[in-house]
Amino acid sequence: MAAAVSSRYSWFVSVSRKVGSYLFSSSLFIAQAATCTNKMDSMRPTKLEFAVQMTCESCAVKVRAALEGKPGVTSVSIDVGKEEVLVESALTSAEVQALIESTGRRAVLKGIGGLEQDLGSAVAMLAGVGKIQGVVRFLQLSEERCLIDGTIDGLEPGPHGLHVHTLGDLTLGCLSCGEHYNPFGRQHGGPGDSERHVGDLGNIVAGPDGRASFRQEDRQLKVWDVIGRSLVVDTAEDDLGRGNHPLSKQTGNSGERLACGIIARSAGLFQNPKQICACDGVTLWEERDRPIAGKGRSKANTETPAAHL
Repeated sequence: MAAAVSSRYSWFVSVSRKVGSYLFSSSLFIAQAATCTNKMDSMRPTKLEFAVQMTCESCAVKVRAALEGKPGVTSVSIDVGKEEVLVESALTSAEVQALIESTGRRAVLKGIGGLEQDLGSAVAMLAGVGKIQGVVRFLQLSEERCLIDGTIDGLEPGPHGLHVHTLGDLTLGCLSCGEHYNPFGRQHGGPGDSERHVGDLGNIVAGPDGRASFRQEDRQLKVWDVIGRSLVVDTAEDDLGRGNHPLSKQTGNSGERLACGIIARSAGLFQNPKQICACDGVTLWEERDRPIAGKGRSKANTETPAAHL
């Protein structure tokens, strides 16, 4: 009798362990699936057009060596005479720029495009609290896919909510940008959800150095709908509408607005021939080190940076 009870007990323990293991595995699978749903990174390559300071073929050799064979880089085309480098890559524009500049040459992104004819592009220059600044580009690859490529510096390490807001109004800073862009009156959600604001772009993650560099595709956002609106990054992580806080279904409870910028139409691939600004004489290479306007912008007020050739 004791042996029978012991046998039944052993069977019960074995079955319980299997069920527990199954439930744990199922929970893990569901969690992983949810993570994959929220992750909208794009591995499709795009074309990046850079102006790069080059004076000779040896410059081109070094730039090519820095790019070719790197994971995520599909092809490289260099024109020394035009000081132009065209890279087909699945990396962020900031990552490709860093590879080029590892050769000691300055690089400026002039255009971004898909492998086929694009349907429009836009850019937002973000600024906010302290030294936070960044550039985020939007490229409509097709009717269904919008590529978002950006780099934002000066953030606290960790995740930050990113959203398109209804108004392109910065008269009161980020406070006057209106609410999340939500033309269909839906609840807040994650970028991979069908029930979401069109402006819900999920989270970007800043590293220990305060930089968030990201590249993702979105199936609801359309470039032609967001030009003239604003892009806002928040202080905290967006819970994607899955939290218990009263603001979860409204804003993702992602905290205060930290930095913002108006989304403006931008040049596409091979559509930006500018080399020098006629109004103040600032060249393409000098512009990156100067304010967009105001004190310090004029060429007479600031020394020209070294070419590093």
